[in-house]
Amino acid sequence: MKIENQAMMFALLCKYTVLAKGEEGREIIQKGMKRYGRERGARMAARAGNNGDPVCLWTNQAYGEWKPDYPGQMEFGTERTEPTLITYISKCAWCEAWKKYDILEYGREYCVNVDAAVYEGFGGGFGCGAVCTPVSKAMSWGGEICRFDWGLPLSSDDQARIAEKKAELGTDAMKDFAYHTAHIFCAVTDEICKAFPDESKQIIDKAVGDYIEIFGQEDYDAMLEYSPADFQSV
Repeated sequence: MKIENQAMMFALLCKYTVLAKGEEGREIIQKGMKRYGRERGARMAARAGNNGDPVCLWTNQAYGEWKPDYPGQMEFGTERTEPTLITYISKCAWCEAWKKYDILEYGREYCVNVDAAVYEGFGGGFGCGAVCTPVSKAMSWGGEICRFDWGLPLSSDDQARIAEKKAELGTDAMKDFAYHTAHIFCAVTDEICKAFPDESKQIIDKAVGDYIEIFGQEDYDAMLEYSPADFQSV
């Protein structure tokens, strides 16, 4: 499974929730998406702690849980490191997936808060109030590039630590996209079920039906091998 799987699972859940419940549904989708992000960030912080590393900006940048499906699929980098770190994305596999399936209107809701939510879950701010703030319009919302201000500087020593830690970790800190697809599914559908108990099954069934039509039953079944408890541990 690939980035496209996770991107489309979110977009389809968003589509049918918003079609059924309007702006109230959109709010619930955002609640589920932020929950996903915070849980992801919390796992990253726990993994860093288990390895004896501090919870700080450089470890946040080093302990990412995903990588592109293939070289060149994503384009991202660092615009500056001081007075605050600003990173950018100029080519995004999520955005491309939503455009491919003509569902950008709903998929782009993922971009509204996910990076800030992951940073918050990791312990963003680290007691000083810093947050991950978008400083340009996201590509999925019509912008040319996505930029994020992390609210803190990143020293040359910290940059070296990031490179060293990434080399040490390899892919050990990463999760595959069966896992990430299952996580977004569990987080978002749980919020849908709590908010709309009488209509949730119909909403979710429509999203799942479209997902299976695109990716097949096997991919959906692989995702179901994960339980909500799997997303609370490293």
